[in-house]
Amino acid sequence: MKRFYNIDHNTYLEGALPANTKELLGLVASTCLRCDDCIYYHAIQAFRLGVTRAEQEESLNVALVVGGSIVVPHLRRAYELLEEMYG
Repeated sequence: MKRFYNIDHNTYLEGALPANTKELLGLVASTCLRCDDCIYYHAIQAFRLGVTRAEQEESLNVALVVGGSIVVPHLRRAYELLEEMYG
């Protein structure tokens, strides 16, 4: 488990892609995989890194197109979280 968490942590550090972009990629992947805990984690991390609400919403739009209508319930919960964070 420690090794996995270390890989996870290092993956989202600044690199060729900025950390905020990586968090948005994580948000899209988590939405497509329908993992609410992961969606919340990446949305919160993106918020902490200064990602705007519009950027998160656009990323969730990509997730909807890729994931299909089955992700809609997860999008509803994600939008509730965005409302809490951004107001």
